This record gives sequence, C-alpha cells and structure tokens, in this order.
Amino acid sequence: MKNFLAVVLSYIISTCLLQAQTLTSGGKLKPEQAIMDVRHYTISLAVDPVQKTIDGFTTIDVIMAQPTKVLLFDLLDSLSISKVLVNGKPEPFDYKNNLITINTAKELPAGKASVKVIYGGKPHVARRPPWDDGFIWTRDSTGHQWMAITAEGTGGKLYFPCKDHPSDEPNEGVDMFITVPKDLVVAGPGLLKGVTKQKETATFHWQTKYTINNYSILFNAGDYTVVTRPYTTVDGHQVPIQFYVLKEHAAKAEHHLDIFVKTIKEQEKYFGEYPWVKEKIGIVETPHLGMEHQTMNAYGAKFKYTKVGGEDYDGLMHHEFGHEWWGNKVTAKDWADYWIHEGICTYGDALYVREFEGEKAYIKFFQNSALSFGNKVPIVMGKDIDEESAYNGDIYGKGAFFMHTLRYIMGDSTFFPTLKGFVTDPRYTYSNLASTDDVIQYFSKAAGKDLKPLFDLYIYSINKLEVHVKAQRGDKYQVQLLNIDMPLPVDIIADGTTQRYTLDKKGITITSKTMPVIDPDTYYLKKLIIE
Repeated sequence: MKNFLAVVLSYIISTCLLQAQTLTSGGKLKPEQAIMDVRHYTISLAVDPVQKTIDGFTTIDVIMAQPTKVLLFDLLDSLSISKVLVNGKPEPFDYKNNLITINTAKELPAGKASVKVIYGGKPHVARRPPWDDGFIWTRDSTGHQWMAITAEGTGGKLYFPCKDHPSDEPNEGVDMFITVPKDLVVAGPGLLKGVTKQKETATFHWQTKYTINNYSILFNAGDYTVVTRPYTTVDGHQVPIQFYVLKEHAAKAEHHLDIFVKTIKEQEKYFGEYPWVKEKIGIVETPHLGMEHQTMNAYGAKFKYTKVGGEDYDGLMHHEFGHEWWGNKVTAKDWADYWIHEGICTYGDALYVREFEGEKAYIKFFQNSALSFGNKVPIVMGKDIDEESAYNGDIYGKGAFFMHTLRYIMGDSTFFPTLKGFVTDPRYTYSNLASTDDVIQYFSKAAGKDLKPLFDLYIYSINKLEVHVKAQRGDKYQVQLLNIDMPLPVDIIADGTTQRYTLDKKGITITSKTMPVIDPDTYYLKKLIIE
C-alpha cells in the first residue's frame, strides 16, 4: 500500500512540475471559430520514421452557424501547407502564428462545408514525453522503428488542422488513414476498418463514430502484435479488449490483461458501463510513460507493478483508463473545469484501494495525499482558461479529496448513486459537455441542499475549512465553523468516543476531560484554531 501511494503521488507531483509548455490549447474561443461546429475529421498521412516526417491531408467537415468569408483553423506552423480547398475549390490562405486563415473568394453560406488542407513536414518533437507534447521517434530493443504522439496540452493542432478548443468535438467521429513502412503496425482510436498493403508500406484505416476530444485523435506505430480477449460489460455487452504490445513483450501481455480486467470491472462498478461498447477496450505500449486516449490508452510503465490487496496492480494504467469516463465520456467544455477530468479520475484510483484493501486503507490514501497539495491557486480560476494555465497538481489530488469530502457529507447511499448518475446522464456525456456548475447543481439536487458554499470554499478558493475550538470552564469546549455559511457534519472524539456532530457558525458545546479531536479521519482540508 505504501509503495502504491508513493507511485501515485510521485506521478501526480512530477506531472504537475514538468507539464509547463510553450504551446497550449483552449482559452477564449475565437469569434471565427465560435460560429463553427466541427462534425468530422478525415486524416490521411504518410509517416516516414527515418526522415521523421508526415505528409498528406486533413479534411474537416463543419456546419457554419452563419455566412462568413473567413475560416480559421489551428495548426502548429512547424509544418508546410501546399493547398487549401473549401468545398472542393482552392482558396487563398495565410499560415502563421499556428493559425490557418482562409479568406474565401465568395462568402460561404451558413450550413455544411468541407475544408481540405494538404500539408506535410517535420512535426514538433516531444522533449520529455508525456510531460510535453510532440512526436516521439525511437526504436525498440530489437531495432524496429517505434513512434508515438502525446498531445493533451498542445491539442490536435500538433499535427493536424483543427478547431483546437475543448468546447467542440467532432460529433460524427474521425477516420484516420495512416501509411507506415510495411513492418510496422498502427494503433488508433475506434475500430480498425482495414489494412491496405503496398510494396513497401501499409495503410491502416482507423475509424471512430463516437464524438472524441481532439487530443485523443492520434496514432502510434511499432512492431506490435495484438493480444486480445473478449470482455462482457456490466450491462452484458461484448467488447473486445485489444493490447497492442511490442512483439518482444508479448509473453507479458496475458498477465497484464488479467490486471487490466480487474481495473475495468472495478471502474464499471462505480462509474457504469464502459462508454465505448461499439468499438473496443484498447491499450497500446508506448515509449513514453502513458496517457489517456479514447479506446486506445497509451501504456509505457514497463510492466512494473505495485501491490493492492496482495495482488499486482498498475496504478498508472488504472488512472489513464479512468479517463474513459472522466475526460472522454464526460468532457469539460472549458479547460477551467479540468479538475472534473483529473480530480474525479484520481478519486477513482482511491476507490480501487477501497475496493481491494478496505475503508481504512482508503482513508489513509487521503490522509497521505492531503500532504502533497500546493494550494497556491484555486482549482477553478475563472472562465476561458487555456490548458497550461489550468494545469496544476491540485486538480488531481485536491480535486479527488473534494470528492472524498462530498462522500462524507452526502453519505454513501446518496453519494455513490449520484457519482454514477452524473457520468451516465445524457445531459453531461458524449456530445453534451460539462462544467463545474453542472456538477454543483447535480450533486446539490441529489443531496437535497445547496452545496455551492462548499464548492466555493474548496474549488474556487485556496481556503481551508476553519474550525474554532475554545476551552471553557467545567471540561467544556465550544466548537464552531468560521468561514462557511452552511451546517456540516463533523466527527469529533471526546473522551475516547467518536460521535458525529453538526457544526455551523453558531457552534456547539462539547463536554470532554481532554481536548476534543476534530475530524480524526481527515474528511476535510481544515485549519484548527484552538484557544
């Protein structure tokens, strides 16, 4: 258990420290893109691992809310564009400052439009993946080419033209046609629709019909073999598990999938059925540590396991797979609400501990994690935030701790159905993106009381719950809350006996021969003021 906690906390802290990038995604939505609804991407690229180049095109199908003469797309300007076509006709464009500005000769009417960008070159290379983004060009130990992409912070514009904003996902999915040297295998999102082999190359057609965030629209290529097994979801659907593992590590795959199945079942228990039942449950071995990608999670932890409940456990794989629910199925429409992805997903890691080591281990998880919070900035810092600005370690640990607090306040019989209810509610899933306000309203309704003061304290500020304990005559103590206008349940140990009290600003009087112990199991991030 101790080793597991060290791994999780180290991963969270190091991710926070190393994430800083010069390129980011999101922010305030540009007016030219606000009128655009992306429906589908088609990405067709030839990949040359030796020259470290890509070459091909991306077609973006959109619906314009109003007529326009200007179309605006994001693409890192490390590449070169040879031609842009709108509805099949060449149009003039400017390509600078990571933006493609298309000025159509005639006004484009409202409605459907198709934009094809033909481009190529050497894409941005990651320096310390996955903590910075880019392409990874390397070789496995047998000498085969091995490439991967990380793009969560920079977004899809890393290598394909797109509307790079979390508020718009392609509702009709993505088709990817990736051509690589014939000795390589491409792993991608959705279903593999076919492989076309040429003399020296092979083209892999990957297709997802689900909506997908653009940083999950990527591929990996290597000397892979596919180890697969069937899986029956909690709702009885048959979904294939596919592990794109390097051939040199194929012997390790079955045990890894045994661990993975345990992770899947536990996540389904708390969050509902796996979200992408019409496609696959996928993981792919990568040269970087790991990253969440819809239906094809990147795994690079080198089969090094910790123990939970006396059995092998892969904490990184569990965390990244949790993003299939929190990040992929439930997606924040603004990076400002990034904690919904990372905080609730990290809370899911604690639930694995609870499931297989019990309640005491779960409580210890949060007592230890509370020691790592920086608490320098609020978890939510406003609106229209870009990914780099929103990213800090507290969205993981403090976000998870807040869910721990909500569970205590609401009680298990209300909290767990509410947690599952949110992630299975059509109003907040798939094409319907979510916000912190949605979480506040949903959980408040389930709790039967307004929880906004609690969100204001822990999510929108860096304050802790202030509890004032004042000694009085006759072994009595007055205990009251100072900085929140709502009554809260609090466990207090008085004379060796634990009892749950309701505290508010008015306070209560407790009789005890010894100083009362406030919140002994640490359900709150708090500041004790004793006099």
